[in-house]
Amino acid sequence: MQNLEFLCKQVVNVVKCAKPYGVWGWGGVQRHRPQKTRAPELQLATNWLLTTTTDNWQTSTARLARHNPLAAIGVALVVAFLLCAIFAPWISPQDPAFIDLPNRLESPSAHHWCGTDELGRDILSRLIWGARISIFVGSNVVAGSLLLGLIIGSLAGYYGGAIDRFVNVVLMNAFLSFPGILIAIAFVAFRGPGIFNLILALSLGGWVGYARLVRAQVLAVREREFVEAARAVGASDLHIVVRHILPNIIQPVIVQAAIGMAGAILAEATMSFLGLGVPPPTASWGSMLNDARSHLFDAPHLVLFPAVTVMLAVLAFNFIGDALRDFLDPRSRIEAGL
Repeated sequence: MQNLEFLCKQVVNVVKCAKPYGVWGWGGVQRHRPQKTRAPELQLATNWLLTTTTDNWQTSTARLARHNPLAAIGVALVVAFLLCAIFAPWISPQDPAFIDLPNRLESPSAHHWCGTDELGRDILSRLIWGARISIFVGSNVVAGSLLLGLIIGSLAGYYGGAIDRFVNVVLMNAFLSFPGILIAIAFVAFRGPGIFNLILALSLGGWVGYARLVRAQVLAVREREFVEAARAVGASDLHIVVRHILPNIIQPVIVQAAIGMAGAILAEATMSFLGLGVPPPTASWGSMLNDARSHLFDAPHLVLFPAVTVMLAVLAFNFIGDALRDFLDPRSRIEAGL
């Protein structure tokens, strides 16, 4: 309670010190009155507030890591995958496409930590370069699906009526009647394999989940008082949606995007396993699993390492999604003491 009272006093000091500089005024109009300034008091109060906010954020983050260690593990794994994707040319021990037939199907050793495949290529190097493909495809698929979902869901939820009925009853149900992976397979089979065709195909099959979530959130928010107030002062529909509705529905969308990242990585591995992903000799976790099918019993490390890598990537983003859901929910934060 004493800390809260002291914080309130500091906020009051910031306001009092900031008024002479014309920071606040009636109706949002800045005032420039020739008053005596108190720059030292303003600087000290501002520095104290910034330090307190940073300390509180660091304390909250540490509490969250202790309360949810799986989230910390997920963040560590995602950081590791990002580092592998960014610095793959420098940290990979060998060229992922280098063929060394005399050392084909070699077991893990000091020279090849994860062994070699049927063409003698270093598996560890291909795993590191495969992280670049998976992260790139997954992030772009989530971004494309999220963009489509935000636009279509916002239109359906905000305007309602015939637009909502068409989008919800006809368009969404039409896409939901087919599995997303089946739509992606048909699209890639028609357009041909390639990384950009793969991203477009997976985005077309993944936007429906985001659109349904955004539509439901917009329906719940569009009748709130602040939206009615913005509409009463003559704000345009685009301004209301972008400045008032979307900031108030973004929390569940962020959680859905984090979990959707795991699904996108798994879908990319599935498409590459079926031969519809990135063309060879580009390293991909799914294509590595496809190449290892014929050596499941005589060289099981060919299957083990790519499968474990895909599993860790999917688990990491799922852990982060669950942690974000708990962290962004005020009720969960109060129960956890955050």
